[in-house]
Amino acid sequence: MTLKLIYPALAMIFWIFVVGVIMALRRKEAFASGTVKHEDVSVSTERYPVPARLAAANFSNQFETPVLFFVLILLAIEVGATGYVMAALAWLYVMSRIVHTFIHIGPNKLPVRGAVYGVGFLALFCMWIGVLIAVL
Repeated sequence: MTLKLIYPALAMIFWIFVVGVIMALRRKEAFASGTVKHEDVSVSTERYPVPARLAAANFSNQFETPVLFFVLILLAIEVGATGYVMAALAWLYVMSRIVHTFIHIGPNKLPVRGAVYGVGFLALFCMWIGVLIAVL
């Protein structure tokens, strides 16, 4: 049943919107506090305070490997690779992205952030293997 994969895809899309709201709120706070002025960031976002830049960097991250995730979800549905293992890998990927966000926009401890990113990347790779096996 394809719903096993639709739910993690919808959750990932929702999370991208959440990160976008976090970024917008942090940028709004930077303007409201006077930390930055519109002319300061009209060309470059480097003048935003670190919390706003971290949120923006994480928002950009949501359009890197998640693009592969969405493609893999579609391919998995197309070839019928929609079992429990694929669903578990999809949820693992989504959860890794959420945890990655909390680390990235919070304490930003690079070794931990990198390890969590690696877990998600491995889950994504295993999803690709699952689709490949289904095709072969």
